[in-house]
Amino acid sequence: MREKLKITEGIFPMPVLMVATYNEDGSVNVMNAAWGTMQERNTVALNLTETHKTVKNIKARGAFTVSIADAAHVVEADYFGVESGNHVTDKFARSGLTASKAEMVDAPVINEFPLCLECEFVEYQDNAYGCGVIGKVVNVTADERVMRDGKVDMTLVNAIAFDPYTHGYYKVTERVGEAFKDGLKLK
Repeated sequence: MREKLKITEGIFPMPVLMVATYNEDGSVNVMNAAWGTMQERNTVALNLTETHKTVKNIKARGAFTVSIADAAHVVEADYFGVESGNHVTDKFARSGLTASKAEMVDAPVINEFPLCLECEFVEYQDNAYGCGVIGKVVNVTADERVMRDGKVDMTLVNAIAFDPYTHGYYKVTERVGEAFKDGLKLK
């Protein structure tokens, strides 16, 4: 038997993405965005309203970075979601994290987060089915601590996911199968 639920952001897991930009004065701004995904292999789609300071910065600079939040920094990641850059100008400084300039775009890389996608702003979409920032991924970097044999080891990333039903964060760490291989057993 299945139980009927209230309609909500019902897909789990939702990634916990840290979207970073530079403010007008060159300081770092970061927001927590659970509503984001890869639209194509090199295209990011972030469902963000134009009221976010981050969206204003993206439009002004033409660039942003998207980092994967990890369990070691869940407090900072959540802070970037509960505090607005529209109201707190030193939001990033309060987090205690550090940033470096991205190699390929005019945006910051948050050093403590293990994976980072550097993105060029493509367009802002706003229609009946949603709104958001579309970006072209032009560079991807990973901290060497999450690399094994030249590849990212997701068990070392300790990425976190957002649970929209109970508003919790969960670690995404255990590999349970082999994509494009395990299903072949049923052919």
